[in-house]
Amino acid sequence: MAEEIEIKLALPVRLAPGLRQLPLLAGAASQKHCLRNLYLDTPEQDLRGQRMALRRRQMDDLWLMTIKTEGEVRAGYSRRQEWEYPMPPDELTFDAIDDDTLRQQLQRLAPRLTLAFRTDFVRQCWHLHYGKSQIELALDLGRICTRKHREPIREVELELKSGTESDLHTLADTLLHTLPGLTPHAPSKAARGYALLDKS
Repeated sequence: MAEEIEIKLALPVRLAPGLRQLPLLAGAASQKHCLRNLYLDTPEQDLRGQRMALRRRQMDDLWLMTIKTEGEVRAGYSRRQEWEYPMPPDELTFDAIDDDTLRQQLQRLAPRLTLAFRTDFVRQCWHLHYGKSQIELALDLGRICTRKHREPIREVELELKSGTESDLHTLADTLLHTLPGLTPHAPSKAARGYALLDKS
């Protein structure tokens, strides 16, 4: 289990070129990946009711299983528990989860888990040394899809890999002042997917 600490910012698509040209990113190598994400839940949305998200992610040739709790969420900032491990798309096991209660709960729900919604986006990310911290800056452009609805994903995620939260907040403030139009964006992709399901 790891703790994910990040700040999410909404990005008007017109600002994407300006973001890539920031002096902050000058000389920093970036990587691009096409990410396919399948969110699973029971027909009754048991996981949503317990403020959790279960995701299968395909990144290039690698498939990952991710479980996240909601944790603390406010004004774009989030701090949550996360479990992530490789798992082929034809398997559904939870043996890698070190929380006995959570593992047993997911094992009970496993036979009833099905696709709830999906997200597909291109992620361009930079690994920055900022202050005393290592921070990943990711630009995500794509869409969230249910059977009946879809909406765009246009956001920047700043994830603290090591160091201090104060550096994370300082970087977010710098971006907000440098690129007018960026705004703190609290809902996770999972929360937005469930909101789309509510429209069905």
